[in-house]
Amino acid sequence: MDLEARSLQPNVKAVLLAKLREYKSDLNNLKSEHKRLASANSNQAARDDLLKSGMADAMSVSANQRGRLMMSTERLNESSDRIKESRRTMLETEELGVSILQDLHQQRQSLLHANDTLHGVDDNISKSKKILTNMSRRMSRNKWIISSIIVVLVVAIALILYFKLSK
Repeated sequence: MDLEARSLQPNVKAVLLAKLREYKSDLNNLKSEHKRLASANSNQAARDDLLKSGMADAMSVSANQRGRLMMSTERLNESSDRIKESRRTMLETEELGVSILQDLHQQRQSLLHANDTLHGVDDNISKSKKILTNMSRRMSRNKWIISSIIVVLVVAIALILYFKLSK
């Protein structure tokens, strides 16, 4: 996810990298909390065993140990539930991130395709403009040629009439 986020454009990359850092931080916090709880439970149990081993009454020791064991088991179960919930949240968040990255990739592809199409249209417009400019030049040149021919014919007719009428 980190590599994909780094390969995106700067404005999107900053947001995704910030979210990724936040998720990594949450994951590390949950891991350290789990370790702390696991070590605290084992240290507490070992300490209680050493302190209680000197008790004379075996029944009271057994009952205390059973109570502590029940409390430790309950705390361990609560911690396990929190870890499972955190893991579930982490997986949902990762799925959401993957979905967002896929959507962004599709949008990027659409934009690239639109950009290519736009360049193709721009090239066609440029060609059309050149063709129209050439047609306009030819039309103007043809007008001059026809005008010149008409003037020459009018002058020729005028000369012919002049010579016919003057005889």
